[in-house]
Amino acid sequence: MKGFILTRQWRDTPTGIAIECWLSTDNGPVQLTIPSQQSVFFIRQVDADNYAYLFASPRSARVSPYSSIQVKSLELKNSKGEKVCGVYCRQYQQAKKLLRECDKHNVIYWEADIRPPERFLMERFITSSLELDHGAGSDTKSGVASNSDIKNSANKSVLNYHAVKSVRCKPVNYLPELSLVSLDIETSMDARELYSIAVYAPLVSVVFMVGGMVDDVGAEDENKAPYQSSSTVNIVWCTNPRECLQQFLAWLNEYDPDIIIGWHVVQFDCWVLSKLCERWKVPFTFGRTKKIPHWRVEGETYGGGNNNKKSTEDTNWMDRQRRYIQVPGRVVLDGIELLRIAFYHFDSFSLQFVANSLLGEGKLIQHNDRGLAISDMFRSGNVEDRIALAKYNVQDCKLVWDIFEKTKLLDFAVARSRLTGMPLDKMGGSVASFDYAYLPKLHRRGYVAPNLGELTSDVVSPGGYVMQSLPGLYQHVLVLDFKSLYPSIIRTFSIDPYSFWFADHQQLSEDEIVGGFNGAFFSRDEHILPSIINELWRERDQAKADNDQPLSQAIKIIMNSFYGVLGSSGCRFFDPRVCSSITLRGHEIIQKSHAWIEEQGYQVIYGDTDSLFVWLGEDFSQKSGGIPSVNQKANLVGKKLARGLNDWWDKHLQDEMAIESQLEIEFETHYYDFLMPTIRGSEKGSKKRYAGTVKTVKPVEVDTTSNPEILAASDEPIIDTRLIFKGLEAVRTDWTPLAKRFQQTLYQQVFDKQPYEQYIYDIVMSVRQGQCDDELIYRKRLRRDVNLYEKSNPPHVKAARKHEAITGDALKKGDTIRYVITVNGPEPVDHRDSMIDYQHYIDKQLQPIADSILSFIDDSFERIVQAQISLL
Repeated sequence: MKGFILTRQWRDTPTGIAIECWLSTDNGPVQLTIPSQQSVFFIRQVDADNYAYLFASPRSARVSPYSSIQVKSLELKNSKGEKVCGVYCRQYQQAKKLLRECDKHNVIYWEADIRPPERFLMERFITSSLELDHGAGSDTKSGVASNSDIKNSANKSVLNYHAVKSVRCKPVNYLPELSLVSLDIETSMDARELYSIAVYAPLVSVVFMVGGMVDDVGAEDENKAPYQSSSTVNIVWCTNPRECLQQFLAWLNEYDPDIIIGWHVVQFDCWVLSKLCERWKVPFTFGRTKKIPHWRVEGETYGGGNNNKKSTEDTNWMDRQRRYIQVPGRVVLDGIELLRIAFYHFDSFSLQFVANSLLGEGKLIQHNDRGLAISDMFRSGNVEDRIALAKYNVQDCKLVWDIFEKTKLLDFAVARSRLTGMPLDKMGGSVASFDYAYLPKLHRRGYVAPNLGELTSDVVSPGGYVMQSLPGLYQHVLVLDFKSLYPSIIRTFSIDPYSFWFADHQQLSEDEIVGGFNGAFFSRDEHILPSIINELWRERDQAKADNDQPLSQAIKIIMNSFYGVLGSSGCRFFDPRVCSSITLRGHEIIQKSHAWIEEQGYQVIYGDTDSLFVWLGEDFSQKSGGIPSVNQKANLVGKKLARGLNDWWDKHLQDEMAIESQLEIEFETHYYDFLMPTIRGSEKGSKKRYAGTVKTVKPVEVDTTSNPEILAASDEPIIDTRLIFKGLEAVRTDWTPLAKRFQQTLYQQVFDKQPYEQYIYDIVMSVRQGQCDDELIYRKRLRRDVNLYEKSNPPHVKAARKHEAITGDALKKGDTIRYVITVNGPEPVDHRDSMIDYQHYIDKQLQPIADSILSFIDDSFERIVQAQISLL
């Protein structure tokens, strides 16, 4: 039997640690229990000998005979080359007690932080899918839920899974067909009153509505059926919140999805449902086998539902703490978190904004007082309002579903889990992913992993190389980009923590090593990380060939995270000598590539970590003709430079270091117009900030069957122009919409050599006359709670404090404040009492943007505005 791991937990038992994995299989959900496992950590052999009494099994009659401790000699050593042995404890809690004793006696231990499920799976090279081999002695239970009426299913006992124990597991390549449902709830604005719960999938759409089917305020129509079906939405009418929760949970257990998706679904929907269940004394049976989820809330853990230790009444439900939910047998996936991990960028991650951006549609209620409108619809007592609310509720579910479909988010999450071994709902986790891939291979090479901060050094590892730019307004700039530079450096120069230890401990000769930086050197043949990257590289090439974009994107993110992990002080393998051997090699590569390009007669005006910006010169634009001809010639130059540079690196590394180059530079972009601005208030060129236009010739489709004479019209090309900003105001979320619109229009006019003076003046006058007020709003996210800003008091914090003074609502870390600058300082948009300070926006928003480009054509914002005023 093959299965995909949905969830994993473990618990101590008298016979050892029991690991429980829920699987999605072709035969339905499977509850896999792996009994009699041990918790493992490592100590030095010398400490095992000197402190043998610490590791002796307890002899007390009160102690279970199963609570044994074993110390085993192993063919392993630590990063210093010292021999280590394994300490095996039958219970996890026993291991924790033993570790406290080790701390008291200054006994160093390693890998004690690896949890039993991860230890079991990673050492068998199981990531997300496994194959079960259950023979004699297996305990299997199964059952099937009945397809009963939703309204009458609340008290059904549903057993819709197989339970398997005592099995052997091995890795397998298996892609599941996961069942999922989209969830959304509607509540009062304080989230303490439940209105409705909606679920959606293409073949099911149900809303559980509180309050019964009413015609007048407070009056229920007893003749109405409890279940209403229409062409758009199915409504289950419930008499009170308790029944609504019960009906929803019964439906969930009967429908039995593997995945629950939503928008802010963990932090809001699931959390509020658990608190409402607590209030109404309904077990929050959200998991398979009607199990109650486990919550972790910013450092403290407790079970959900009625097992919650916190009182509903004395806890602020929406205190904005970071929450995590673990649901036995099901996975809860939040669309916002997954989009961020997949490197999607939006000005706002509200469902309304993202749905409009990706789908071209949005919520059924779109005005700013949406929360108040929802409450009015629920409390009106009008059945049509309740039905409209149900439609609104289920539309939110459908939007989330469609976003997942459009972006293939579930495919991305599955691919990521298959590659890293991380649970589907694990957000972030680059360090954990690295450990999962690296540790089993390290053990087989005879080493245990170091502890956090153990590989200390006085060396400071620099960041990526950023060249001082040559500011100016250019035409025809090419961008050459090294494909996955840091992973390529790791592959080419065999950079790897284990490779460094091995070369040092084995005292390899000069011919057997590849030199690094700051005293690091690496074995040419013995390494782990380059091999991992090579395998990922091959998989990505295959994913591209198969047009599997989610898998390709997942691999790219994982490969590019490896340097970030090695360079992070939060990684157990952090060694500045190793990570500086990556970054300093990157510096060398960019600098030598820069020199080679200039030897070919072109000027490099900027370089940034893995990219070089090459100006083709004044003569190029004068001799190249129209846009189609220019593009063709520029593309030929770009490809020729990339090909020549790749050939040069191949020969250079073979001649100088006798290694095969895995470096690959690509011609990426031809900017027809390009601006490299100065640092504000300086003549020096900026870094990581530029703008340009990319012009492409669109093919013209002409139907000549009816009139052959129009064939000549197809000779006239259609030019598509894209304006691209990097790091400038037009793409920064902390600048106003006015600034973004102004920059985009002005830059395009200057690039196109169009008149711009009147446009600038008109914008200034529009601001002064109050015609742009809606575009003067700043949006800024708080990096900490408002009351924690002590030494600094920036404008957005001042606005947040005024918001609190007026409303009593203290904004927290992660909240976004919308404010304007008035004659009395920053004020929140919804509570503005003063006139807007228009001169602030002219001086601080419009003028800096205009001067950033006008200075290169001997003009200025001030001259234009003053000249226009003098004409009045």
